[in-house]
Amino acid sequence: MDNDNEKSKIKKSATFREQVNLLKSRNLQIKDEEQAIETLSRINYYRLIGYIPSLKEGDRFYDGVLFDDICILDEFDKKLRSIIIEELETIEVAFRTHIAYLIAHKYGAAGHENPDNFRDLTYHKNMMQDFQKEINRSDEIFVQHHESVYNRVFPVWVVIELTSFGLLSKIYNNMKKEDQDKIASDYYDTNGNYIRTWLHTLSVVRNICAHHGRLYGRRLKITPKLFKKTMKKGIKKDNVFSVLLIIGRFLKNTEKREIFITNLADLIEKTEKIDLKLMGFPDNWEEILGKCNL
Repeated sequence: MDNDNEKSKIKKSATFREQVNLLKSRNLQIKDEEQAIETLSRINYYRLIGYIPSLKEGDRFYDGVLFDDICILDEFDKKLRSIIIEELETIEVAFRTHIAYLIAHKYGAAGHENPDNFRDLTYHKNMMQDFQKEINRSDEIFVQHHESVYNRVFPVWVVIELTSFGLLSKIYNNMKKEDQDKIASDYYDTNGNYIRTWLHTLSVVRNICAHHGRLYGRRLKITPKLFKKTMKKGIKKDNVFSVLLIIGRFLKNTEKREIFITNLADLIEKTEKIDLKLMGFPDNWEEILGKCNL
């Protein structure tokens, strides 16, 4: 009965026309109602209203705000996710290499199979189960090769290529502290305590992007560890700019980092109505991102 009562409290589904009328009643300017209805038939109303808070006060939109302004923010968010996803691929491939190289050269080709080489036995067991799931469903040529030639013996440099960003983050998190620090120091001039949180944050952002979630104006629940000097500049851990800083730090190739910054700057320059403060951008964001001192 309680469940039935809760269901009865759910609002009745509104038609696309009713959604348009509701937005109009709240002072949103809609030049072409039929076009707005067509848009709402492709983009869920509750997706679009995620971009609204910066455009209104209470339930009323500021004077002059257009329905098109909301659509512009949605398109900006889509392009921002695309830029981020491209760089996350580079970071993911790099960490597959870092981790596999360290394990293979310190513990041997099958060093990933020994739980003594990791911090937590349960996490290691879960990792091995995840590896097996990926092996079972993979159609990669290198997996088939090791199944037929090496009797299903998979060295770490093979299984690591089957990992998702999320699993990669978990593997790094479960490595011994000295191994985490070795990778962090050799490649990124820091320690494992920072890298662990950066990878975790990026794995969450990777999932948001993969599922077409909103980044604009979002506050992160999983946040990275930042250097004190960075936080003194007013940069917050729970906003999108902190994610961009992490990406910039991981992009060791200066030219690639410059392209990343240029792509962001071009997107921002071409997009009206965006409020960079909602994503934690400082005024001199290009300079800060260029240096990437977290």
